[in-house]
Amino acid sequence: MKSFFLILLLIFPLYLSSQTEMKEIKGGTFTPLYGVDSLKVSIKPFKMDIYPVTNAEYVEFVKKYPEWKKSKIKRIFADKNYLRLWNNDTIFDPNSKANSPVTNVSWFAAKKYCECQGKRLPTVDEWEFAAMADKTSPDARIKKTYNQFILGWYESPFSRKDTVGSTFKNYWGIYDLHGLVWEWTIDFNSVLISGESRKDVDKDSNLFCGSAAVGASDLMNYAAFMRYAFRGSIKARYGIQNQGFRCVKDIQ
Repeated sequence: MKSFFLILLLIFPLYLSSQTEMKEIKGGTFTPLYGVDSLKVSIKPFKMDIYPVTNAEYVEFVKKYPEWKKSKIKRIFADKNYLRLWNNDTIFDPNSKANSPVTNVSWFAAKKYCECQGKRLPTVDEWEFAAMADKTSPDARIKKTYNQFILGWYESPFSRKDTVGSTFKNYWGIYDLHGLVWEWTIDFNSVLISGESRKDVDKDSNLFCGSAAVGASDLMNYAAFMRYAFRGSIKARYGIQNQGFRCVKDIQ
């Protein structure tokens, strides 16, 4: 029996380290959904977690930083849905697996988790740059099969219970950017709220509400419109049952 538990202790840290492996995104220039041909965004090289953060990893996080446990977290940092399906502070949803993506985590908590790993949340543009790749090309947005895959996933509400790595490995070596859960970004609402206050809304009028379509680079990219609309409708305190996160890291 002692040898059995010793084996578990040896395996579990190896399992965690495999989940936190990162791949380099070499960076480049692209036109985001909300841009026009004259608007190009440059992305510096960065590293991204291969997988979303898992239940097992998040359990270890709240054990090390107990102020982020569901019974102790301050409501200013998370609403009542935070880790709502977990049995208690350190036992996750019994209907999920250890290597399923953690969900019902607020933006504040996701940001803190990444910082504690020496990492950060990706920007919207970094996430979109990495996520526009399919298996063989860095920009697959013009491919019908690529967009069909994403739209098909939107009709599968229980994919959050699947394990990380369930979807395809993209051009950069990253899994699950589409097909598993939505993911937090550091500036998740920046496309809709770009000024310092409401008074300067006029200078960015093409980025707001229904008028956003006027400045869109691809009016048929419904899958991307869904992501931007979702990001613009949430608040940092929210815990959402099909939303998780992953971390990135700057390359020095």
